[in-house]
Amino acid sequence: MAVSINDVYQKVQAIANKEQRGYVTPLEFNLLANQVQNDMFEQYFYDLNQADRKQETFEEYSNAIDLITEKIAPFQYNKIAPASTSGNTVALHADTYELGDVYYVSGGLDYLVEPINRRDLTDLLLSPLAAPTIARPVYVRKTETVGNARLLKLDIYPTTVTIGNIKHNYVKKPVTVAWGYNTVTAAYDSSTTTDFELHPSEEANIVIKILQLIGVIIKDPSLYQISSQEEMKDLQQEKI
Repeated sequence: MAVSINDVYQKVQAIANKEQRGYVTPLEFNLLANQVQNDMFEQYFYDLNQADRKQETFEEYSNAIDLITEKIAPFQYNKIAPASTSGNTVALHADTYELGDVYYVSGGLDYLVEPINRRDLTDLLLSPLAAPTIARPVYVRKTETVGNARLLKLDIYPTTVTIGNIKHNYVKKPVTVAWGYNTVTAAYDSSTTTDFELHPSEEANIVIKILQLIGVIIKDPSLYQISSQEEMKDLQQEKI
């Protein structure tokens, strides 16, 4: 499931060009499209938290939590091996957005690895009774900068764990979308195109939010207001 970026592009251009409001270049469109996709993706987690606080409905197709988790599902990975290991340290995948549970798999059992901070680790290691064990492992998060990338790593304790048996759940970041085009003619090129990874139901919202940003860029209050009104209409329908 995905949203065709070419469909979004054609709709955005058709609306933005109406009454000669202005043409949006492919480069500008791609920048705005990625901004919108990232904003919408991050909003899922706030919406999920808010929905979890409300009284839940158990209707098959109108449960708010189910609807949001369905949108997040394509980005979820469960019981995945880390990207790499070294000593008692595992490096997470570069596309990690949110780390879920971490497990130590041993003897057919999955032991949950508890997160702690570096200060608490020192206290635990000095305590014979509270020290981490194979059946009660812990991890400490740390980040390392490699070039322009920030890598998330986990130090696992006790250091006697078989580091290759560490698994984890995580939510990945959406891929960078691109409306592919010939740089000379600006004609559409499907071979260099990357579609949105968002749920198909989000196509209208993507168009609306891109138009909002275009309205700001080309200083057209009417375009921004029209798209904002459509967004408010959608929000009101979701809250009914």
